Amino acid sequence: MPTSFTLDQFYSIPFWNYMYWGNAVADYAIALVAFLLFLVLFKFIQLVALQQLKGFSKRTKTDIDDTLVEIVGSIKPPFYSFLALYFSFFFLEVHPFADKILNTFLLIWAVLQGIVAVQILINYAVHKKFFKPNGEEVDQSSISFLKMLLKVALWLVGSMLILSNLGVNITSLVAGLGIGGLAVALALQNILSDLFSSFAIHFDKPFVVGDFVIVGEHMGVVEKIGIKTTRIRALQGEEIVISNQELTSARIQNFRKLEERRISFDFGVLYETPTEKVKKIPELVKGAMEDMIGVRFDRSHFMRFDDSALVFSTVYYVESNDYLDYANAQQEINLKLLETFTKEGIVFAYPTRTIRLVK
Repeated sequence: MPTSFTLDQFYSIPFWNYMYWGNAVADYAIALVAFLLFLVLFKFIQLVALQQLKGFSKRTKTDIDDTLVEIVGSIKPPFYSFLALYFSFFFLEVHPFADKILNTFLLIWAVLQGIVAVQILINYAVHKKFFKPNGEEVDQSSISFLKMLLKVALWLVGSMLILSNLGVNITSLVAGLGIGGLAVALALQNILSDLFSSFAIHFDKPFVVGDFVIVGEHMGVVEKIGIKTTRIRALQGEEIVISNQELTSARIQNFRKLEERRISFDFGVLYETPTEKVKKIPELVKGAMEDMIGVRFDRSHFMRFDDSALVFSTVYYVESNDYLDYANAQQEINLKLLETFTKEGIVFAYPTRTIRLVK
């Protein structure tokens, strides 16, 4: 009859009791098995988490869960392999110096992995803020610079966290960085002012690329919003370069949301025009616009007595934001008025002066 092999007999084999660096061979074997089990466990947890998150993201309309999938997927095998190794050392007697090294590596790696996760969130937040589903162009240079600034700040915070946990006194370091940052800020005051003005333009959006704007005496189409300047293509064809700081402090007329144009124009007729015909003029103006497509008549009134004319004021709306539509409508109205007034015997006024000579 064969005898059963017990665990005590297994450990009684001299090989397992050999001591190396304060631990028996059996302890190393247990630590190795623990390492493999932890490695499989962490990989299994990641795969299950990814599978669940991907399934959940397909059932929802929001895209934040896709970002969570990317964060979980960013955990690579070297990280959870080291994590499994770290936990396997719990089964061994480790020298305090080695234990300190392991804790230091774990801290650094955990902070780096956290930085990677926050960077993914930063990319998501910036993309969510500036991405235009209608295909509207966004200046990529400013967006890239903003992400770079956020990531630099993130790495600085992560470095400070690591140094602080390693026992380094970072108070003097932070003070030195503050003084150095103040000196740099003073030296680059104008550039930084334009830079933050660029961010203000992107976040507040007083205009975007493609808008027709009027800034002071300049007008044109916005072609590019850069880090320091904004470029506008004038109606004459030349490029106007304006600093972002000047733009954020100026009054800007933006025609992007213009749905229709309100047009007001005046004209005068001679004082010699009979009263009956003067009374008919508002109706004649209204009749000139009745059959026009995209034009809505508002009013026409005899407003004042000028030096050499009876002045009428007319208001109408062009149901378009295109300047060419307005120009075509005004031209058609002028031609119709000229034709109608000629038939009615009404003469447009022109500057005249009457001189009376007394003998």
